[in-house]
Amino acid sequence: MEDFLDNIPPMDLMRSEKMTFVQLIIPVESAHRAISYLGELGILQFKDLNEAKSPFQRTFVNQVKRCAEMSRKLRFFKDQISKAGVLASTRPILQEHIELEDLEIRLADHEHELIEMNSNSEKLRQSYNELLEFKVVLQKASVFLVSSSSHSVSEERELNENVFMNDNYVDDGLPLEEMRPGPSSQSGLRFICGIICKSKVLRFERMLFRATRGNMLFNQAPADIQIMDPISTEMVEKTVFVVFFSGEQARNKVLKICEAFGANCYPVPEDITKQRKITREVSSRLIELEATLDAGIRHRNEALASMGFHLIKWMNMVRREKAVYDTLNMLNFDVTKKCLVGEGWCPIFAKSQIQEALQRATFDSSSQVGIIFHVMDTVESPPTYFRTNRLTNAFQEIVDAYGVARYQEANPAVYTVITFPFLFAVMFGDWGHGICLLLGALFLIARESKLNNQKLGSFMEMLFGGRYVLLLMSLFSIYCGLIYNEFFSVPYHIFGASAYKCRDNSCSDAYTVGLVKYRDAYPFGVDPSWRGSRSELPFLNSLKMKLSILLGIAQMNLGIILSYFNARFIGSSIDIRSLLSPSVHHVCPSFKMNFCRTLKRNYLKKKLSVCYIIRYQFVPQVIFLNSLFGYLSLLIVIKWCTGSQADLYHVMIYMFLSPFDDLGENELFWGQRPLQVILLILAIVAVPWMLFPKPFVLKKIHTERFQGRTYGVLGSSEVDLEMEPNSAKEHQEDFNFSEIFVHQMIHSIEFVLGAVSNTASYLRLWALSLAHSELSTVFYEKVLLLAWGYDSFVIRMIGLAVFSFATAFILLMMETLSAFLHALRLHWVEFQNKFYHGDGHKFKPFSFASNEDED
Repeated sequence: MEDFLDNIPPMDLMRSEKMTFVQLIIPVESAHRAISYLGELGILQFKDLNEAKSPFQRTFVNQVKRCAEMSRKLRFFKDQISKAGVLASTRPILQEHIELEDLEIRLADHEHELIEMNSNSEKLRQSYNELLEFKVVLQKASVFLVSSSSHSVSEERELNENVFMNDNYVDDGLPLEEMRPGPSSQSGLRFICGIICKSKVLRFERMLFRATRGNMLFNQAPADIQIMDPISTEMVEKTVFVVFFSGEQARNKVLKICEAFGANCYPVPEDITKQRKITREVSSRLIELEATLDAGIRHRNEALASMGFHLIKWMNMVRREKAVYDTLNMLNFDVTKKCLVGEGWCPIFAKSQIQEALQRATFDSSSQVGIIFHVMDTVESPPTYFRTNRLTNAFQEIVDAYGVARYQEANPAVYTVITFPFLFAVMFGDWGHGICLLLGALFLIARESKLNNQKLGSFMEMLFGGRYVLLLMSLFSIYCGLIYNEFFSVPYHIFGASAYKCRDNSCSDAYTVGLVKYRDAYPFGVDPSWRGSRSELPFLNSLKMKLSILLGIAQMNLGIILSYFNARFIGSSIDIRSLLSPSVHHVCPSFKMNFCRTLKRNYLKKKLSVCYIIRYQFVPQVIFLNSLFGYLSLLIVIKWCTGSQADLYHVMIYMFLSPFDDLGENELFWGQRPLQVILLILAIVAVPWMLFPKPFVLKKIHTERFQGRTYGVLGSSEVDLEMEPNSAKEHQEDFNFSEIFVHQMIHSIEFVLGAVSNTASYLRLWALSLAHSELSTVFYEKVLLLAWGYDSFVIRMIGLAVFSFATAFILLMMETLSAFLHALRLHWVEFQNKFYHGDGHKFKPFSFASNEDED
């Protein structure tokens, strides 16, 4: 049997890829090119040899800063292009190669040019807004000034009494200078014209009234056009106002309030002729500024479009250069300062590809010295790497969300590909709803190439990433829906006629008296005649509950069996014969005899621990689980096959309370009572079997280890102790019997209680399946059929709309999410805790492709 198991070919996804620890010695002149080629290859994970150093103490910190500065400029260009609404060219990019230094100079020139254009455009826009506001104020304020012209004291005060608040506004071509107040009566009537945001008018008027104690007249008129706010650059509605007051003190108060509320005041003469003249000059100036602004915007958009044509290439180039220098900062200089030394992990299958890339880097950089690449030995735990495809990647991510597998640990994703969508379908089984999910999955798969290059929202990205999970869930939902015989909760005679019929033609007593069986059983799935019968709910409840227990016990046994294969793999992962074979010495000729002795000792120790795991963990766990719940599964199958009316609740309860009593009518087969006694004794014995032997055996091994009786001949040199990380000299004080005993006791109690609670947890398959079916039935009977019972077309359409909404958002969205989360819990807790540690660390190679995906 062991030979048969050893000869089974390994599965690609069952164990992580075999990793090796390598060292690279790279000449300085070819270091950059070598790292670039390795980044394109993307199968080498570098180890940071400068963890103790801060980022500012590393060798290539200046190059990283330069790349970060260029990245900032490129982000600035991208934001400007996005704000301007300029579309980058979609033509194929055939651009000349540019060096990083040249790119840095070009980006600096572009940034300086763009900042200057933005500054000029901002100044022109501010002048344009001021002239536009001035024009609106002239048009609106003239109405109020004409009506108040009879109150003017003298025409000489036309411009002297006006106020021009904007100090930055200077235009020598227009007679708009602020006139200083001449000798006039301090008690004369004055006015100030301006414009303010519409949202501030009420508070502005109230403040003016309070400040002048009511000694003012406030007139307002809404502006006909929206004006751009110079601060927020948004179009806002504004209101023109004219404030009439008397006295210099009131004038100062009004000016301060205008400044506080952000109101812009403009000089408006009382003479209509001068108003028209200024209006014509302002309009002419506006036309000139508008033409200048349009020309500036066109020039800026052309510059941005030119940048956008190269932006993708520049961003990728800078991103890659920064990644290369970040990786170079993880390397160390050797003693000669002429070579960089790097260490890292790579899959064994990728060694030839890495060596080829390094040779190509040496040739392309014209280096006289080649790059040294050799395998090293280390005591560190290797990273975990699984090669996945588009189908298996989503399931691997589901498993990794719980925890990354240990190196070479059994991977639950192999089984999750099938068991996860199947358990989902057990809870979601309806082939009508399954077809809806299938259409959605096929749509995502059909547009895969297009959606893969688009930036999606968080929800859509999650849905697109799980498109193949959704595909399998929909297919299994259709399968389980055919078994349940539910199409939007409606049964159909798909596989032939029903095996039951009513007692009379009216079929009125189907729900009270029941049906009569007149032919063989329905060939596949649930007989459609069960729908609406007296025994519908008890039958479906019993069926789904027993199916849940059978599926749960099967999956938990699979988890325990995988723990056995994990233990076997640990024992066979280090083979003495392979270590002493000539092929290994050919690969690693530096092996010494003391290192071989160390490996022999570690192998013997692991082999012993594997035997103890199998003998004192796997065997009692299998016995305990199957003596109780495996026996229950056997009773369920026998009851189905024989058609017995035995009460399984009574059998299981009195198996503990009265194991020696006669079963009576609950006996399913001959010899059931003595078998129950034997299984109960085995279950009781399995608990101390899991608890006591392992701590005492480990203590015995530890004691014999220091007495030198475990490993045979010991090395005589100090090198043995130095090379063996788990040597007695190093860990003499690490063994703590009480701690190990408590840990084993917790583990045993957890398994015993978990066997009960996990089995009960699988009953969620029954509960959610029943809830989904009943909810679908309620929507169909109480909404759709109820509305269809009316002759009104409007009521029928309303009922159809409500039914469609409830199906789409409640049954297809909320119920899908609920079943997904429950299936996830069953895999993470009930299945994976039997064998899966999930405390490894993921393989993260240096790759340009992964960096682009993250960005």
